Amino acid sequence: MSKIRVARVGEQLKKEIADVMRSDLKDPGIGFATVTRVDMAGDLQHAKVYISVFGDNQAKGQTMSALQKASGFIRGEVGRRLRLRISPELVFKLDESGEYSAHIQTVLRSLDVAPDGESVDSGDGPSEKSTKS
Repeated sequence: MSKIRVARVGEQLKKEIADVMRSDLKDPGIGFATVTRVDMAGDLQHAKVYISVFGDNQAKGQTMSALQKASGFIRGEVGRRLRLRISPELVFKLDESGEYSAHIQTVLRSLDVAPDGESVDSGDGPSEKSTKS
């Protein structure tokens, strides 16, 4: 199948899963979750759905467990909305890229760097500017 079609179906699947999670799922175990991306197989029969969950590890585990239990319902709803010949099997994965990105930002902010991008001179020796003529 063409990569363009696979990408297009993946994006539509992402929107529909997010809509089903927001409006049709009534499980209290599902916390504040966002669909971050969907990776589709080339034959459109399998999809990895990456979910970002706000909260502690217990909330994340509870949300992922509830989503796995509801995957059949979500698959059916998405299949009806998208009118695909075969509704893809959904596998939910926890996406921690947002947390990793926040961690990297924290590390970068903690570095001793001046706003113009040059390192702050600690006065321990000649700086690059003073050694160049």
